Amino acid sequence: MAEQMATAGKATWRDYKELTKPNVVALMILTSVIGMFMAVPGMVPLDALIFGNLGIALCAGAAAAVNHLVDQSIDQRMARPRNRPVAGGRVGKWQAVAFALLLGGAGMAVLLWQVNALTAWLTLASLVGYAFVYTLFLKRATPQNIVIGGLAGAAPPLLGWTAVTGEIHGHALLLVLIIFAWTPPHFWALAIHRKEEYAAVEIPMLPVTHGDAFTRLHILLYTILMFLITLLPYVTRMSGPLYLLGAVVLGGGFLYWAIELMRKRNPNAPMETFKYSIVYLMALFVIMLVDHYLFPPHTL
Repeated sequence: MAEQMATAGKATWRDYKELTKPNVVALMILTSVIGMFMAVPGMVPLDALIFGNLGIALCAGAAAAVNHLVDQSIDQRMARPRNRPVAGGRVGKWQAVAFALLLGGAGMAVLLWQVNALTAWLTLASLVGYAFVYTLFLKRATPQNIVIGGLAGAAPPLLGWTAVTGEIHGHALLLVLIIFAWTPPHFWALAIHRKEEYAAVEIPMLPVTHGDAFTRLHILLYTILMFLITLLPYVTRMSGPLYLLGAVVLGGGFLYWAIELMRKRNPNAPMETFKYSIVYLMALFVIMLVDHYLFPPHTL
């Protein structure tokens, strides 16, 4: 505690940047941008591209700052997060609150003023779902926390779509479904790696409550489900042959790591699976975007 008090008030701009979880937000914005391009046959209107993603990013950063604030006591007892800005005492609680309110308010203002109300309210719902429903309640209440709470993190492609079109479309919901199915195997792989830390702070992650073997099996089952869901854009003629090839190859890679987890021969498999899952999602959506322009839906 004394060490935290000594460092309090010494926050730099890098600490505030860290509060926003920029790597996570960058992945969200990638899926948001691709959601925008998938919604139109040609170029996305520049105002929607700039202001839509700016507003979404600001709100996502606000949700991340709330996550830092709410998880302060947990982070202080875990190895990797203990030096985060709030947990480490460099950013005070009220500073974090003010920062989150500033980002969230600015993001909502941008979306309402420059984009459309539907995108603004959906973004707010996503913010509340992650920052409060998941972080405050679900994370501490049930081992299915990441499954239920994953819907908030899956919203960006829908937000990008509505920012351009002003309406909710089935194809946009399909993009959400892909990320929703991807989230459990992605996060449970990390949870296996950090099982002891989660147990120490009494967070009921699946490996803590049901054990490694149960979690590894469910990673495999969810990966199979995710693989089948990623074929739906081709089945529904939303995407073409290049996307199908990418989905099969990338999905095969994910299945390989899920099986490696089941075999328990590689002690690094949980983190390797986690790392691959990030590359997987980025590559899948980029291939989907390239396919969208090489094989337009109306020509399939």
